[in-house]
Amino acid sequence: MMPSMRLIVVLAVALAVLFPALADAQSAAPGMRPPSGAGRTGAPAAPGGEASTAPGPTPMTGAVAPITSDYVIGPGDVLQITVWKNDTLSRSLPVRPDGKISMPLLHDVQAAGLTAMQLRDKIATALGEFMPNPEVAVSVTDVRSMRISILGEVAKPGVLELRGQTTILEAIAMAGGFKDFASPSKITVIRLDEGGKTKRIRFNYNKAIGSDEENLVLRSGDVVVVP
Repeated sequence: MMPSMRLIVVLAVALAVLFPALADAQSAAPGMRPPSGAGRTGAPAAPGGEASTAPGPTPMTGAVAPITSDYVIGPGDVLQITVWKNDTLSRSLPVRPDGKISMPLLHDVQAAGLTAMQLRDKIATALGEFMPNPEVAVSVTDVRSMRISILGEVAKPGVLELRGQTTILEAIAMAGGFKDFASPSKITVIRLDEGGKTKRIRFNYNKAIGSDEENLVLRSGDVVVVP
């Protein structure tokens, strides 16, 4: 074999041996690694190292109506009581399950069943025995006592927090209206009566729109089912 040909063969063998080692060294060099997750598809890895494919929880959709002046306070509501120039008596208070709130000097005050203005006058009258002309303000900061559920063929089914007298037509609007295949004439309202028994009330939306049927006023705990 000629010397030049022998040299070419030796160089080819050497390159074949050295090329894989050079490739491995380059891939392991600091700063040369691809970004984490590059070239991969799917969800990011979970803390345990496995890719997570389960979707996150879907929050309950709902709506909140403005608090009206005729809103009746109920158990669970949160109230802001402000007594002018008296930080000791001013505070945020939850309405207890028995419908009362606890205040210094006055101890237990019945709040459930009253509007904010009625409770304001009641507290001001009671405080008048301890101080001259107390100025009191009462506001409902968090409504937790008046809720209804609307289910079925509406755009946003879920729990609606009602902050005043609300009709079934208003509740449907708060839920985004009907879906394409809803049956507005076959709506059912499921309600517990005073005796704790379940009552089913049929409601025809189409007739109510035409004023031939009374627009039903909802109560806390009602479940509106739109088939």
